[in-house]
Amino acid sequence: MRILLFFIICLLLSCEDKQTSKQNTKVLEDTTAIKTKLKKKKQQERKYPRLTDDIAMEFLREYGKTNTEDKVRIVTDFGNIDILLYDKTIFHRANFIFLTKEKYFDYTQFYRVVPNFIIQGGSSDGMDIAKRRRKIGRYLLPPDTKRGYTHKRGAISMPSSEIENAYKLASPYQFFIVNQKGGSSFLDGEYTVFGEVIKGMDVVDKINAVETDKGEWPIKPVYIKTIEVIE
Repeated sequence: MRILLFFIICLLLSCEDKQTSKQNTKVLEDTTAIKTKLKKKKQQERKYPRLTDDIAMEFLREYGKTNTEDKVRIVTDFGNIDILLYDKTIFHRANFIFLTKEKYFDYTQFYRVVPNFIIQGGSSDGMDIAKRRRKIGRYLLPPDTKRGYTHKRGAISMPSSEIENAYKLASPYQFFIVNQKGGSSFLDGEYTVFGEVIKGMDVVDKINAVETDKGEWPIKPVYIKTIEVIE
């Protein structure tokens, strides 16, 4: 009788171990499946490669062929500024449209204001801006200054990178708009003009009149709510 009882107990324990083993295997399979799905989802969310100096120009050349828009609207608390981007400055136009569609500019700032000269935008003092740039990539744009465009009042141009470079390579994330009456011709040949204001110079003038600190940063932040493509 005792032997029979012992046999039954062992049989039950063996069944429990097998059931537990099956459950552990299922948990392992489920975890692996979830990780695989998350990895695939992350890959699908990234439509474009992370840009570098090695691939940026070719990417922008191809991007510009299928994204031919040439007008954007900068939306601020002071009003809207409509910009016409020049087709001849191929890489700069494509770059600006690319960043606009990627929503890079949302809640960046006009972070530098020089009275009767320029307003400069596309950066911020927030940590989020660094994350956006890491996601898009690290690259510079070559100058394109021989198209006949000048730094007239209302011109939109691209400043040089903060990195010292003899070729005036430009930071792709920043831009400035000339506010100076009569223009700023002394900048011609030094920086790439890639568009002009077609509506909203009164807004540019309002921003140019804000109070700034000694570093030319506005005392009260001037946010770019968004930049959007328009017809």
